Amino acid sequence: MNEEGTPIKDTTPEQKGTSMRELIELIAKALVDNPDQVEVKEIEGQATTVLELRVARSDLGKVIGKQGRTARAIRTILSAAGMKLKKRFLLEIIE
Repeated sequence: MNEEGTPIKDTTPEQKGTSMRELIELIAKALVDNPDQVEVKEIEGQATTVLELRVARSDLGKVIGKQGRTARAIRTILSAAGMKLKKRFLLEIIE
């Protein structure tokens, strides 16, 4: 319940007006030095949605991380959020 005593409804990200594309964009912009150059393209298929992430060449290492740890963490978040929506998402980081 919130401060007024009304129950808080559980909503999915789509109901809140956000999408997986916006989630990835938000995470990427927080990591890079050139957030204005972050682009996320969503390609929907029947079973899977592919998200293509493009960043400035100089920021590529920040998004991938040491031994790919940052990219793996972003993919884990995407996978967990996708489970709630009962949909599969793949992240491709494009140079």
